[in-house]
Amino acid sequence: MTEFQRVPLSTGVTLNVALAGDRQKPVVILLHGFPESHRTWREVAPRLDDEFFLVMPDQRGFAGSDQPQNKAEYKTDVLIDDIFALADALALEQFMLVGHDWGGAIAWGAALRGDARLSRLAIVNAPHPVIFQKSLIESEDQRAASQYITAFRAPGFEKLVETQGFDWFFDKTFSAHTDMSKIPQAEKQQYLADWSQPGAFNAMLNWYRAAKVFVPPPGVTVPLPDLLLRAFPVVKVPTLVIWGMKDSALLPVQLEGLDTLVEDLSIVRLADAGHFAPWEAGEQVASALRPFLVARAEASAPAR
Repeated sequence: MTEFQRVPLSTGVTLNVALAGDRQKPVVILLHGFPESHRTWREVAPRLDDEFFLVMPDQRGFAGSDQPQNKAEYKTDVLIDDIFALADALALEQFMLVGHDWGGAIAWGAALRGDARLSRLAIVNAPHPVIFQKSLIESEDQRAASQYITAFRAPGFEKLVETQGFDWFFDKTFSAHTDMSKIPQAEKQQYLADWSQPGAFNAMLNWYRAAKVFVPPPGVTVPLPDLLLRAFPVVKVPTLVIWGMKDSALLPVQLEGLDTLVEDLSIVRLADAGHFAPWEAGEQVASALRPFLVARAEASAPAR
């Protein structure tokens, strides 16, 4: 059974957090992406909450959590700070981290900090920051698929959505990525209710507007940034990447070269899933996550 808790953080926001499972079991924090909420995990959580304590926040700017309007409050480092502040607030001595889409981007960043509390990382259709930036420069297909980021960053985009209607944005967002019949009407209504809160859509867009990722326009040749030419820290925690191979926004090129950036890497490819794999293919995602998370939980258990 899922319960909800309003959790004030030392970073200055209060998050709405869904909690499921036994608090004495190993802890897994699950991070959603754009334009969703903790409900991203609606098909996954019931398949894991017998063995784990699941912590599923609405991240800052989304759904039931605080929605600051200043772009600077959505810098990537601030969003990563929220995750460790959440662990502090819940007194978590150790946790595993699972992230999808933007939640995965924050999970990658959290792992790169080397905090000893984070014991295992799982990513669902979310690119490593180095590979993503490199692909935006070197892959015309990925660059074309990512032009929506430029649109989201445009001043007044939220006004366009409000004018066109949130139903319009719902159709534009999901119809290109999934079978719309996989989204029950009640779920659609929840999306619309979340997005239509005053200031909510601007807050969600601020994730893109504050991010440093550079999206070149099509057909322009640009050099690789210095960041990509320097040595980049290696992710040292065991990492599982689950990828819906029909993702039309984040192409399979995001898997190329990951083994040079992650010390202990496993990849599970879902042939028939797309970008929204956590609820498109919840059983498959949970089936991939469970043995990976259980292995760490067993390794951490005290000897008898």
